[in-house]
Amino acid sequence: MKIRYLEPSIQEDVKQKMVFLGGPRQVGKTTLAHLVASRFPPFNYLNWDSRPHRRTIMQAQWSPETQMLVFDEVHKYRRWKPLIKGIWDTRAPNQKIMVTGSSRLDIYRRGGDSLLGRYHYYRLHPFTLKELSAPIQPVADFPKTPPRLEFGPAGSELAHLLKFGGFPEPCLAGSERTLKRWQRQRFERVFREDIRDVESVHSLADIELLGALLPERIAAPLSFNSLATDLEVSPKTVKAWIELLCRNYYIFRVPPYYHRLQRALKKECKYYLWDWSEVPTDGARFENLMAGHLLKFCHCFQDVFGCAVDLFYLRDLEKRETDFLVTWEKTPWLIVECKLSAGGSLTALRYFADKLGVEQRFLVVRDEKVDHVDRNSGVRALSASRFLTALV
Repeated sequence: MKIRYLEPSIQEDVKQKMVFLGGPRQVGKTTLAHLVASRFPPFNYLNWDSRPHRRTIMQAQWSPETQMLVFDEVHKYRRWKPLIKGIWDTRAPNQKIMVTGSSRLDIYRRGGDSLLGRYHYYRLHPFTLKELSAPIQPVADFPKTPPRLEFGPAGSELAHLLKFGGFPEPCLAGSERTLKRWQRQRFERVFREDIRDVESVHSLADIELLGALLPERIAAPLSFNSLATDLEVSPKTVKAWIELLCRNYYIFRVPPYYHRLQRALKKECKYYLWDWSEVPTDGARFENLMAGHLLKFCHCFQDVFGCAVDLFYLRDLEKRETDFLVTWEKTPWLIVECKLSAGGSLTALRYFADKLGVEQRFLVVRDEKVDHVDRNSGVRALSASRFLTALV
């Protein structure tokens, strides 16, 4: 059993409040919930999709000696919030509760929140290089100041992650046959179950077509007009569908950063897949992998510590562009350009880093042997297999 990076934090938080665990379909939420619950025996796992379990949940029929309750997919019940609130407010002393589900749990959480103050919410991400190659560490102390990245020995899992992605089943299997079958099944479940069940969608086939078109358009600002032409719908409809795919954890958005920058783009976002193994071209797949690692870093500090750590990209009207900027409490903190190999101009990276006063500036490449500092720009060129050991 692979211990996940959120387990130590969840074990601490579940002693005081409920823990809600969301994230992409098949990312390992149920497995993690069982692992956490096993630390508090006896526990009771109840899945809303099971008719006997559903009856048990509605009637609250479990032993008072139960130390922990795990409710899976309970958000499929229309009045799940009052149900969970009632269970929490009338539970046995020190009884712990964890609620997991598909990506839809986060959608329902954003509505009128009658559970406010009773839970902590976590987003579980796919495996990343550090999680695969290094043992899980206990919860760190609260970061009073932005950390300086510290790099460990180069991880050996980069090529594996690029090929098989970070979702547990294909990643741990390491089989192309498993990967292809899993990708097909996950695509169908996201589009034909999650989206159909949650949203009032009349053109499911067109949304599936949009999903099939997106892997070819990753790593560049997305043109709604171009997609609208291909799909023969309005740009407004495409925008609504893109938001739908974001809410269901098929893609995620990286907005442009424009504060303190003149003539910066303000509207055109870049989009990446949660499963970067679907991206067909090497350069775009590598950038998508980097985006996924950086977003996981941001979400981890948001969910575990409540820190405002956010991910952006940089581009202005002069077409200068840098792949990623991470802000810490709204202050530019880390700037990253990623390429398959070292070389080329560092002008845009240096321009944005100087303009925003960012000291930690990196060119991250796939080449394993690269590690040097450019004297003119102060940019450190570093292999991804080392750079990613400093994240989560």
